Amino acid sequence: MLDINFIRENQDLVEHSIKEKGYKINIKDVIALDDSRKSVLREVENLRQKRNEIAAKMKGGKPEPALIEEGKNVKTKLAELEEDLTKIEADYKTAMKSVPNIIFEDVPLGGEECSVEVASWGGKKPASEGVDHLDYAVSRDWVDFERGAKVAGNKFYYLKGELALLENALLQFGLKKVLEKGFTFMTVPDLVSSKTLEGTGFCPRTSDQSDEYYIEGEDLALIATAEIPITGYHTDEIIDEKDLPLMYAGYSACFRKEAGSAGKHTRGLFRVHQFNKLEMYVFCLPEKSKEMHEFIRATEEEIWQELGIPYRVINIAAGDLGAPAAKKYDIEYWSPVDQTYRELTSCSNCTDFQARNLNIRVRRENGKVEVLHTLNGTAVSLARTMVAVIENYAKEGGKLKVPEVLKPYLNNREEI
Repeated sequence: MLDINFIRENQDLVEHSIKEKGYKINIKDVIALDDSRKSVLREVENLRQKRNEIAAKMKGGKPEPALIEEGKNVKTKLAELEEDLTKIEADYKTAMKSVPNIIFEDVPLGGEECSVEVASWGGKKPASEGVDHLDYAVSRDWVDFERGAKVAGNKFYYLKGELALLENALLQFGLKKVLEKGFTFMTVPDLVSSKTLEGTGFCPRTSDQSDEYYIEGEDLALIATAEIPITGYHTDEIIDEKDLPLMYAGYSACFRKEAGSAGKHTRGLFRVHQFNKLEMYVFCLPEKSKEMHEFIRATEEEIWQELGIPYRVINIAAGDLGAPAAKKYDIEYWSPVDQTYRELTSCSNCTDFQARNLNIRVRRENGKVEVLHTLNGTAVSLARTMVAVIENYAKEGGKLKVPEVLKPYLNNREEI
């Protein structure tokens, strides 16, 4: 959520960001709701003060009939206005939650096709050297989508044998990397409340794009990423400046309906309803968030370079940014099978948008308290990473060459 005072003082920037992100919100209506809220609140406070004054006059004796009548009128009017205030405040909060974060000046404008490549690494293998990951994994009896569908539905699966061990090796490698970078490892709840979900900013543009699985009859939803419960970890807390940045690496299962993904690459493990992921997350001072964003991106790039997976880095265009992000990088690997780049990971600077929603603040050394900044980035999204490894390391004859950095986690085997 943005600060209403920031919206008032930067209306042109906010309206520009709303338009470029593809939202349909009239910011003047939001400001008008705040004006109405403040006006009714002033009336309510005045009437409460009047009620207290009348109550004080009634003490110590028999009150005048006129005073009694005035007290009744104030009580009736106050009840009406408090009801109006409750409704206006609810409308105001809903409107404020619908306003997306602003975008940084260096974010490309336009839709997904306008995103800009800012870096690349590795060569592009020809199609003749690529192996379809699903056909390959099925032929090795490494993955079973049919039985996954039997027990849970379409796009659920079992990993078996060496592929399950490869997933574990990728996790261990990614964990070693983030620990070396100073992140604190944590496991997280796979379920969160609506307060945490909404506070993190997972608000779809339209209802049919909702990606979360909700638990019927309870205020709980399955998480789409460890970013969500980690954001909520410090809800309603004030963190001392000396303790920042706080850097966490959260491991979790991730559950996604993949709503709105029609037409996108969906084969095999690339787009599924459940997968495991190691997520990086940072709470930091506002003036440090751009620096931390580049740090997370650099860490992601190190991971893919050490795995030997060719990739490019994309500065995501405004029209493809979600509500919380002011700027986002995607890392896409080169798929020799599809002869195009496919998304592997992302990292986002959400500035103070999430922290304000969940009341997460920093106490400066001078005593001033303000909202801090949050950032997130994928260390290893295991399902998609397995796709990239198979496509790049499968050998003639059916064996899979083990990337050098994964050998320690696979009994130093050269191939599997």
